[in-house]
Amino acid sequence: MGALQLVLGLICLAVTVVAVVLVVRTVRRMVSSIRLGQPDPTRKGPFGARFGNMVKEILGHARMLKWGHVGVAHWLVMAGFGGLSLTVLEAYFEVFYPPFHFPLLGEWSLWNLLVEFLGVTTILGGLWLIGVRQLNHPRRAGRVSRFQGSNFWQAYFVEAVVVLEGAGIMGLRAFKYSSGLFEAPVWAAPVTYAIGGVLPASTAAVSVFATFKILSAMIWVIVIASNITMGVAWHRFTAFFNIYFKREADGGVALGAVKPMMSGGKPLDFEEADPDTDVFGAGKVEDFSWKGWLDFTTCTECGRCQSQCPAWNTGKPLSPKLLVTSLREHAYAKAPYLLAGGRKDLAGDEVGITGDDAEARLAKIDALALAEAERPLIGGPEEMGIIDPDVLWSCTSCGACVEQCPVDIEHVDHIVDMRRYQVMIESNFPTELGGMFKNLENKGNPWGQNAKDRLAWTEGLDFEVPVFDGELADDVEYLFWVGCAGAFEDRAKKTTRAVAELLHRAGVGYTVLGPEETCTGDPARRAGNEFIFQMLAQQNVEVLNSVFEGRERGKRKIVATCAHCFNSLANEYSQLGGDFEVVHHTQLLNKLVREKRLVPVAPVAEDVTYHDPCYLGRHNKVYTPPRELVGAAGATFREMPRHADRSMCCGAGGARMWMEERIGKRINVERVDEALGTAPSKIATGCPFCKVMLSDGLTARQSEKIASESIEVVDVAQLLLSAVKRGEASTEDAADPAPTGS
Repeated sequence: MGALQLVLGLICLAVTVVAVVLVVRTVRRMVSSIRLGQPDPTRKGPFGARFGNMVKEILGHARMLKWGHVGVAHWLVMAGFGGLSLTVLEAYFEVFYPPFHFPLLGEWSLWNLLVEFLGVTTILGGLWLIGVRQLNHPRRAGRVSRFQGSNFWQAYFVEAVVVLEGAGIMGLRAFKYSSGLFEAPVWAAPVTYAIGGVLPASTAAVSVFATFKILSAMIWVIVIASNITMGVAWHRFTAFFNIYFKREADGGVALGAVKPMMSGGKPLDFEEADPDTDVFGAGKVEDFSWKGWLDFTTCTECGRCQSQCPAWNTGKPLSPKLLVTSLREHAYAKAPYLLAGGRKDLAGDEVGITGDDAEARLAKIDALALAEAERPLIGGPEEMGIIDPDVLWSCTSCGACVEQCPVDIEHVDHIVDMRRYQVMIESNFPTELGGMFKNLENKGNPWGQNAKDRLAWTEGLDFEVPVFDGELADDVEYLFWVGCAGAFEDRAKKTTRAVAELLHRAGVGYTVLGPEETCTGDPARRAGNEFIFQMLAQQNVEVLNSVFEGRERGKRKIVATCAHCFNSLANEYSQLGGDFEVVHHTQLLNKLVREKRLVPVAPVAEDVTYHDPCYLGRHNKVYTPPRELVGAAGATFREMPRHADRSMCCGAGGARMWMEERIGKRINVERVDEALGTAPSKIATGCPFCKVMLSDGLTARQSEKIASESIEVVDVAQLLLSAVKRGEASTEDAADPAPTGS
């Protein structure tokens, strides 16, 4: 051991001690901060399912690989980070003694081949990711860039260290070979042999490269330990836990049902809830669950959510990424205040730090934490709020962010929780929602129509629609859930009539509730009014349970035409004691076509593009049946660029159907423009909300002479009915009337 090796070795050990001390301190602070969140016992198990899914998502990169080459490059970098960690440990010995290698392992050819592969691919993967970030830099692409708003120095630092680590290991191996200290066959280290063959022998260079490898790793550790909110680095560790503790233990993403309103780790019971002691949504950062805090911590700022967000892509202020990073910055800035015992009461009044040692604890809190504690979670620039109200209310709850997030952040649940507090505690929400809430509470539907008119859609049909009369006949297979739109909205009524006629023609036994039906509560829940949702849902569950009384689950079947009703009945009513088998009308009609109970005999000579409703597609993974029905109808199918799990929202979800769009381009117009790009004669969909929004957007484009007057928006059921009716003239196939507003 020479003087150089000794000096370099001592430097490495000293820097390592500093790095370990700093990172241990930061991890302890991170864990303590995450534990400030509300309890959530639903994340505990089962271990096998959760662990298996975590392994599949991380080692298999199941979600990352949705983005092709980026996913491959990221996998190589991840594999290099984990696989080369052992070489960092080996480098500590090589600094002092260049010939060192791990006994047995260092002589194993396959191990050397693995290190060779990881060393080279880590460099290539890191350079590829840097290139992707450069090509998509906001200075070139503006709002189109998914990296707009991301912290670039942090990302470049992490990616640069990745490349340097790979270069360090390859340089070290090459100098060991040139110095006669490397033992492995050529096939196990071809790059090492190629580089080392042109390098001079130098054991000092081996120690220098070992030092370089150690210091680059430890400097990386010191930097991230000094930046607790550096998600682009910390996700390498927290992603394991965030994926393991995701909402759905079976590996599904947090879509479909909204997370129940929780307080103290239990679903909130409104009959016993006390605003003075219970948590109503999220009015402060500490009102989020510990999983919420873990979500904020794990965000890697990749911007996949942002790239898919319909609000962001139409000029709205909402970016799911920036919302999460804003909450993260606030959470960790406020954490010292909370850890010292500071808090606000549920009315928002300052309580501060109390107790015998309050003064001592207060003295330990820096000015930033004290200032952060004063900021409201929701508020405009003048209030110095963390999340602007326009950001909060721009969300359509389409779920594109959740679907694309590679680390399973639950954006929609967090947004709904913030809306719940604003609606139920602050009574602070867009004025348009006031009328909708009133209509839901008093009339049982968002339009404020009378329940007695729920059967008006049946007028003019040449067959009788069976209405539930207190007892479900044995030959009734399905309860047809018409929904508020299907009963009251003129354009949606056409879908209802088409489905009813198709079921009648197929000989399917069904019945409708008529005046006994009321809104499922979907718009109330997504708008944050959990109280109205619970009221309506419990009423419906009681009615449905009485309708299906005496029937086992396999015979408690409901078919719904509205994707939002379908989602609530199938995924949310079980939270309230409603256990039903729910299908969407496109699923049932497709089944009837396959069984030859419906036979399309006159092809629809149309060019049709299909719009995936978010609550049918992303939230419930129903993509194939509607497309098969378009094909069964004989139409020429034309797919839009954004479809299936990357489909663009129509703009109606999250109660946006009842809110005005005052910022940016209208989402429905953006979607119609994309549909028009396929040159269709018809735009098909499978949801009345989508039909209304797309019809409005199409009408706007037709009035501007951008779209042909002959193009119309139809439900897939209308297309199928046209084909089944053997070309008979049908008022159901007529163009929709001019929209009357939503």
